[in-house]
Amino acid sequence: MARDFLDIKKGLPVIGVGLGLRREIADETFNHANEIDWLEFVPENYMRLGGMAKERLETALGQFPLVSHGVNLSIGSTDELSDQYLSELKQVLDRANAPWWSDHLCFTSIGGAYMHDLLPLPFTKEAVRHIADRIKRVQDYIERPFLIENISFYMNMPGAEMTDAQFMTEILETADCGLLLDVNNVYVNSVNHNFDACDYLNQIPLDRTVQMHVAGHKRIGEYVIDTHGAPLIEPVYELLNYVLERTTVHGVLLERDQNFPAFDELVAELKMIRAVAQKTQPGLASPTHRAASRTLEPKRPAAANSLPAKGGRDLRALSA
Repeated sequence: MARDFLDIKKGLPVIGVGLGLRREIADETFNHANEIDWLEFVPENYMRLGGMAKERLETALGQFPLVSHGVNLSIGSTDELSDQYLSELKQVLDRANAPWWSDHLCFTSIGGAYMHDLLPLPFTKEAVRHIADRIKRVQDYIERPFLIENISFYMNMPGAEMTDAQFMTEILETADCGLLLDVNNVYVNSVNHNFDACDYLNQIPLDRTVQMHVAGHKRIGEYVIDTHGAPLIEPVYELLNYVLERTTVHGVLLERDQNFPAFDELVAELKMIRAVAQKTQPGLASPTHRAASRTLEPKRPAAANSLPAKGGRDLRALSA
């Protein structure tokens, strides 16, 4: 990157409290535009597609600022980066005028086989170097600020040379990228792997957080499963507040991907998130001019003149 990411963060718009653009609730989402500040979309669902998918994205673009959250980058894989995928992703992001874009710190494919899941990585120095290099390459090609998201995971990969928090910190600082901090994932991992969630947050560079996710989960016996299909619980709200007390955040998203309730329940959760934000970051709770944030050009990294890799694969989205 031509500039330090923390400088770039200062120029990004504050977009407020948002909701995921999901086919099942799209019509109700559009009908409640006055209660939702922005929408997050899965770019893989709109690559090379026309018909209703294209119409849904165009309708969203006419009403909301849009931010992209991908599922198929597979940044941790040893497979070559896909030039076809990155080219199509860039087209979608340019059309949406997304101020930033994000994907997960994981791998989703290996040897050309797609796993349909977000799989954890080994916490090693070699993995840090490999992933940081790939992040720099894709960020330069896409020409928009990039955020990496912490995932929920249910096993530790063998051969670890550092903790999860140390690994995340090394990736963020070596790649010089931003963080999409999912506090529900932090909570889920803290229960399943027996660590203190606030201690984890204290160990990572929270100042790189641009966007946050909050979501629900399901408890099965002693374990907690990240489902995005249940209401938020108090500890997740508390972690949201903990982060907002410590760093500036530009957008918070309520993630709901399945088991959709009556839309009024989602609106109520959005209001709860907004109330948490109001205590520490009033500008996040009430963006001053939503329409202005939709047209604001993002501060971009240095442009690249060629694709970062050759001959990739045609990937599919995890969610519809």
